[in-house]
Amino acid sequence: MRRIICVLALGVCLAAASARAAGQSAAATCLTEAELSAALKEAAKTAPAMHTAPVKNADHYRINIVRRTTAAGAIAHPDGTEVHHIVEGAATLVTGGTIVRPTGGGSGRGAAAATIDGGVARRVAKGDVILIPAGTPHWYRDLEGPITYLEVRFDLAK
Repeated sequence: MRRIICVLALGVCLAAASARAAGQSAAATCLTEAELSAALKEAAKTAPAMHTAPVKNADHYRINIVRRTTAAGAIAHPDGTEVHHIVEGAATLVTGGTIVRPTGGGSGRGAAAATIDGGVARRVAKGDVILIPAGTPHWYRDLEGPITYLEVRFDLAK
């Protein structure tokens, strides 16, 4: 999880650059590995399948540490490009293609979750970095145990 600090610094630098461009002075945000682990542990009490601990969230970016213990449905974020840095675990990540929702219209969970048709599947593991452009369907499936990643989502349109 030590690599998380380097990627966290990148995310904070992006946020600081955005603030400087707006004429503001930005203070750095720094969370230790122990603080991130404690936040994830606390989040797991209310959302055991996927828990998120915020690092820094603002109008034009979101930085979170995410831990998934089971696969969830496919999703796409129309307004946010994402960077995922895998800090622990492995899974199959499917990107692109078309989201297929379960019959009945709900987003579903587990076996009834939304899937992706026609996407590209690849195994991702600790140390990998993935860039997911805005609007791109993505789906972590076939988890090989829990997977934890640093998620940096930003909106370049604003």
